[in-house]
Amino acid sequence: MRIVFMGTSQFAVPALKKLYESHHNVCQIFTQPDRPSGRGHRLSISPVKSVALDLELPIHQPQSLRLKKWIKVIQAVHPEVLVVIAYGKILPPFIFNLPPLGSINVHASLLPRYRGAAPIPWVIVNGETQTGVSTMKIDENMDTGPIFLQEKVSIEFAETATELQGRLANLGADLLLKTLDLLKASLVKAKPQNSILASYAPILKKSDGKLDWNQSSRQIYNRIRGFNPWPGTYTHYRGTLLRIIEGCPVDPPWKESAAGSLWNYGTAGALVSCGEGCLQLERVQLENRKAVTGKDFLNGIHLPLNRFVGLGD
Repeated sequence: MRIVFMGTSQFAVPALKKLYESHHNVCQIFTQPDRPSGRGHRLSISPVKSVALDLELPIHQPQSLRLKKWIKVIQAVHPEVLVVIAYGKILPPFIFNLPPLGSINVHASLLPRYRGAAPIPWVIVNGETQTGVSTMKIDENMDTGPIFLQEKVSIEFAETATELQGRLANLGADLLLKTLDLLKASLVKAKPQNSILASYAPILKKSDGKLDWNQSSRQIYNRIRGFNPWPGTYTHYRGTLLRIIEGCPVDPPWKESAAGSLWNYGTAGALVSCGEGCLQLERVQLENRKAVTGKDFLNGIHLPLNRFVGLGD
């Protein structure tokens, strides 16, 4: 099958590689323009572009697909289908309706659950134990198109968003190949989503990473896992931002303590009281400092044994 591939982030890379290695023909790559990054603001290419360069595939990086000239560019290779994975922009209808089989998207959730830009972080933050991937036909609204195939996976107790993304990316790549083969043979038909069951996964903001110690230790732990690597999670220690990089919910060794109390509990290490339970700090970082273990942080602030300080605003 002749394919135009549209993708940008790392999540799209396994699908591109497997398509290239398959019997399908990847004719063109569309990816986001190079962006300034880092302190030097040097231009950085997308993960998809990096792979496309290695595979010597034709690459296009339009600022906007709304220009009509892209119709001719896409039509020139006579694609049967567009594959769109983590491209980063909503496609105009005249683009995704160009090929005879339309456009297929791989979405990292069990649609209609977690429609939107950030399904993987939010499924962890919300304490879900299952998720999966869906292949769907793109329509004019965000993630509302009819579904071809889905596959479920369990979410591991300690799994971070980064780790889950890797698993789902590979799962989605395999499901895409299966979908394309069935579609080519007219053996699969997309089924409408049940919008009554829909939920949403909005784009992440820096403020999402701010911890509320009144939540349970498990809820806070889910945020630490779900917002890894971005936006990360943080609180404040004496007015200075303190990043909580790693932590784990544990049973508190005391009866009662105000939420946000950071204790030096000897061999138990750095424990923070939560609305329910407590969180053991395993790795933290004060702003403009190096990341350290929870115990090293206690030593650095000279917190005596069995004493506490408050965290938060």
